[in-house]
Formats: sequence, C-alpha cells, structure tokens
Amino acid sequence: MQIYVVKQGDSLYQISNQFGTSYQSIANANEIDSEQTLVVGQALVIPIYGRFYVVRPGDSLYTIGQRFGISAAELASINQINMYQPLSIGMTLYIPEPAKPTIEVNAYVEPSGGTVSETLENAARKHANNLTYLAPFSYQVDRQGNLIAPPLNQFASIANEHNATLMLGVTNLEEGAFSAELGRIILTNETVQDNMLNQIIQTAQEIGYGDIHFDFEFLPPENREDYRSFLEKATNRLHQAGLLVSTALAPKTSAEQQGAWYEAHDYGAHGKIVDFVVLMTYEWGYSGGPPMAVSPIGPVRDVINYALTEMPPEKILLGQNLYGYDWTLPYEPGGDIAQALSPQQAIQLARENNQAILFDEEAQAPYFNYFDQNGDEHEVWFEDARSIQAKFDLIKEKNLRGISYWKLGLAFPQNWLLLEDQFTIQKRG
Repeated sequence: MQIYVVKQGDSLYQISNQFGTSYQSIANANEIDSEQTLVVGQALVIPIYGRFYVVRPGDSLYTIGQRFGISAAELASINQINMYQPLSIGMTLYIPEPAKPTIEVNAYVEPSGGTVSETLENAARKHANNLTYLAPFSYQVDRQGNLIAPPLNQFASIANEHNATLMLGVTNLEEGAFSAELGRIILTNETVQDNMLNQIIQTAQEIGYGDIHFDFEFLPPENREDYRSFLEKATNRLHQAGLLVSTALAPKTSAEQQGAWYEAHDYGAHGKIVDFVVLMTYEWGYSGGPPMAVSPIGPVRDVINYALTEMPPEKILLGQNLYGYDWTLPYEPGGDIAQALSPQQAIQLARENNQAILFDEEAQAPYFNYFDQNGDEHEVWFEDARSIQAKFDLIKEKNLRGISYWKLGLAFPQNWLLLEDQFTIQKRG
C-alpha cells in the first residue's frame, strides 16, 4: 500500500496513472466519490502491492532499509542500483511488502440511548474480520454488585461469525460519569465483588464472552492497593472459568504521576496480574480542552516507553482514536465543547470550506482551520493515513501486543486498509 498526499492540481485520474492502477480502485479504497474534487493535503491510500519511496536528504539504502524492514543489499537488488553509490535526492525506490507481524486488535463499540444503531451494527459487521476482540461498552455495576448490561443486538452473532472474541467491559460508570465512590465500593466490599464476579461468569458463559475487561477510572488514590488486591482475586476466579482478563489504564509517564485519572492505576501491578492491558493513549486533545491533536505521537511514545519499564510489550495494546474534534475559536475553558467527527467528515468539511489540510510533523497529525457561516473560526484536528501509520510504526518498533480502537462507528477507511496490509490479525477461536 502507498500513502499519497494530494497536491494542488491533482486528480484521481492523474494519481492512478502515476501508480499504475485505476482511479476507481483508489476511490473505492478510500470510500470517496470519484467525481468529487480532491482536497489539497488529503492523504489517500493507494491499493498497490508494495510502495514507492522518494529519497530525501540524509537517506541511504541502510537507513531506508531499516525503516521498512529490508536489507540494503535486497533494496539495491530490487531497484537494480549499486548499493555502494550514494543515492540521489528525489530518486524513487520501490519497497516490496515486508513480512507481516501478528498482532491483536480490539475495538470498542458504544451503543447510545439504550439502542444499537444500524450504523454501529454495520460497522461491527464490516470490521469484525480484522478484530481479535469486539468490546460492547459497557456493563455497568450497581452498588450491590449487580451487572447492568448494554444493548447487544447482534454483536454476539457478528463476533461469532467472524471468529472475534467478545470482550465484556465492566466500568464504574454511574449516571453517565465514572464514579469514585462506586469504584471504592467495588474495590473494598467483598460481598459486592463476589456478586459481581458471579454474574460476570454467568453472563460470559451465557453469551459467549472470552475476555473480561475492567475499565475502572477516576478511582480514589487511596484505593490503589485495593485495586491490586481485587485484580488478583478476580483474575484467579476468571482464569478458573477459562476467561482472559484485561484492564484499561490511564496514559501515565511515571509511577508518581498525580491526578484523579492516574494515581490508582498501578502499571506494574496490572502488568503482573492480568493477561493484557489497553493503554488509553488518546484524548490529549479532548472536547473540553484547547485545540490540539487527539493522540500526538510524542506523548503516545512517552506513555509506551514508561509502560515498557513496568510490563513486557506482549501485554500492551496501544489505544487509538478513530475520530477528531472541531473546536470553535477562541477556546475558552468551560465554554463550548468541541464536536467529534470522523476522518471522512473532516475531509468533507475541508472540501466544503475550500481549505487545504495541513500536517503537523511534530504531532504527526493533520489539521485545518475554517470560518463557518456565522463568521466564527474553527480549528479541526483528526486522523489520517499518515497519523495512523506513525502508530503502526511504533507498534512494530516496540513489538507491542497490538492496538485497541475507541471506537467503531466513525468512518476511517484508510486505517483499516493499512491495518490489513501491514499486520496479520490474531484470532483466538
């Protein structure tokens, strides 16, 4: 697969000729109307075998080979060049498809309003073949330890049809928000725990869940050790029932990181006790905060580097957003919240407002600004093929277990094309 960034004057016809494929195949792959004008700065995935690389200053066959997992000698042989001669800036090299590492892939799916929309069900069905786990979000727990199920509709049959393992996500959500008090009760009351675990096991057996996923957030800091003790107890019971156990962890960069989201999450304990973790490496740019990339590569890398000091890479799923945000400027704390949008919606918004898409090299994320019909300026940050490729490269570099998406239902076809192209997806059935 080739990532191509649209330049001024480009058309699908010209791009298809450049890569020796049809314009319709590019349109289909990127789920765009072949008659629509392309947006300058838009990242397209070109469905070809292998890719082409244009030599930049400082490149050598060795450094290019390192980047793409191929030896300098093989790269020279494929491109019929002398491996001992310097490369010319601007020359194009063909890079063959590398061997695919095997990873696990999770995706959360969150019904809203007590129902499963057709969009969510279609998204689950469309992408389940590329999932190890499908995670309906979420089972809530009352203060007596009773499970409150989300609407599931056809999720169980979709997972079964595509050999994806259902993940039973349990949260301390109460009245629409994570509750510190509910979390404290769950972690300290043995009767509540026993009732909850009994119901989890019964539900898993009845519906066919294979992994139990604890996403307890904003816990009181003083319950850090209680969380560890609970996980030891829960994992022992759930393993006896033949179930995997996983947890969601706030994106920390040190054991001492302060804040209500972080302090009760002990990376070392989770790494030792559960089968794997999902690091929530997103929401640096969030709906109530100032405009910025949702998952900038630098902070994401910092979290992964810290996590690797506390647990092995084969226990880590990197968290990844499938959405962006549209902020109204000027940003004011406590003011209007940003509106979530899919990458496809972001591109359409840029097209409608005749705005070129820019790319922040430091964050490895696309963005643009526009003015609405009321004259208000907006700033939009989202994901594209380049930003997701940066995360895929990090997964390969660190040999992580895989990736976990929040959340299905927002169109991002380039992600799924690149995922399938570069990885073999582990199935546990």
